[in-house]
Amino acid sequence: MSDPKTTFTSIDEYIASFPEDVQVKLQQMRAAIQVAAPQAQEKISYQMPTFFLHGNLVHFAAFKKHIGFYPTPSGIASFAKELAGYQNAKGSVQFPLDQPLPLALIGEMVKFRVAENLKAAEERGKGKKVKAR
Repeated sequence: MSDPKTTFTSIDEYIASFPEDVQVKLQQMRAAIQVAAPQAQEKISYQMPTFFLHGNLVHFAAFKKHIGFYPTPSGIASFAKELAGYQNAKGSVQFPLDQPLPLALIGEMVKFRVAENLKAAEERGKGKKVKAR
């Protein structure tokens, strides 16, 4: 597993730091997010793979026994029923490494977050005053 003191500069570098079986899961997670948010940019934030679209969209990370997925508290709350079988907290959910990732659910959660971020960006844009000439 990854050394907690390592500083990653890309998602590829992050994924490569894990054993092959975990890499497969991380690539599946990444692909599901890319499909649901093709316009989002990839980056490392908080030393985790992050997708960014008008702000942080979602993060994910590998741990000893699970993949953590961080779709913000609103993402967790909006899918509480679907996430009932997984350990979760205010802004995160844990997908066990010994189970298949719920890729369709992850995609739906990402689409929800895209809509949230686009709406927030639009509202921020409306709040700006146009300078008089």
